[in-house]
Amino acid sequence: MSIQWFPGHMHKAQKEIAEAIPQIDVIIEVLDARIPFSSENPMISELRGEKPVIKVLNKRDLADPEMTQLWIEHLEKEQNVKAMAITTSQPQEVQKILELCRKMAPNREEVGKNIRTMIMGIPNVGKSTIINSLAGRTIAITGNQPAVTRRQQRINLQNGVVLSDTPGILWPKVENPHSGFRLAATGAVKDTAMEYDEVAFYTVEYLAQAYPDRLKERYQIEELPESDVELMEEIGRRRGALRSGGRVDLHKASEILLHELRSGTLGQITLERPEMITEELVQVEIDTARKLEEKIKKKEERRKRYLRNKR
Repeated sequence: MSIQWFPGHMHKAQKEIAEAIPQIDVIIEVLDARIPFSSENPMISELRGEKPVIKVLNKRDLADPEMTQLWIEHLEKEQNVKAMAITTSQPQEVQKILELCRKMAPNREEVGKNIRTMIMGIPNVGKSTIINSLAGRTIAITGNQPAVTRRQQRINLQNGVVLSDTPGILWPKVENPHSGFRLAATGAVKDTAMEYDEVAFYTVEYLAQAYPDRLKERYQIEELPESDVELMEEIGRRRGALRSGGRVDLHKASEILLHELRSGTLGQITLERPEMITEELVQVEIDTARKLEEKIKKKEERRKRYLRNKR
């Protein structure tokens, strides 16, 4: 699944971020704990240089705790990166972000200057809720629709930390097709930008492998069918998503599955593991090289046709 979503305000935001980063001491990147890799913005790695980064895995209450710990260890292998897992329903966890900022920029506090931070994250990752919690008042607009924040703003948290907020930005194109599906499954992209059924089939296939007992328990299925379509049909039957004549309404069944995943009704689930990503990125490189080879081949064929016609 290829997602391309780069509206004008996101392009502008990227430019503004690049201009502001030299004046920033610590970058705070908010990730979705269920998809730590897919919710990372590769542009941030390019823009930050060697700036210290705190990777905040938000929505930890919806993610698999064991997987979250694995991801924290994996992310901290990168230089100048610290990772932590939080849920915004626990304000004391959110406040720990500021403690970590102080540890990562001790020089500023020593000379009595504010620590200048910038908070980033893809749409719908909970960034605005975190800002409001840190500020102790409503500053950022919150909503469960992607791309609510539109402009950059600076917030003095009155405790030695100044926070620059940025619009939620996605990158021009999600190269890893698996990431596209995971972003859609967790609601990071608008539902209108995807085929619900396609995303649900992808998701249920992963869940059947990684969390089969959750599916069996939730939908009262003794033995999971082999194929994703059969499994979605069974879920639809169990949940009464039927059309006239008793046929399963797959779109309705897909809505049920994705809603129950997003709300945590299916339990604490993580949709990707560090070792999976390594394999997927190798495949992306192979596919990219193949596409480039095909492009060069077509170009050469066009050149030969042109020379033949010229004779």
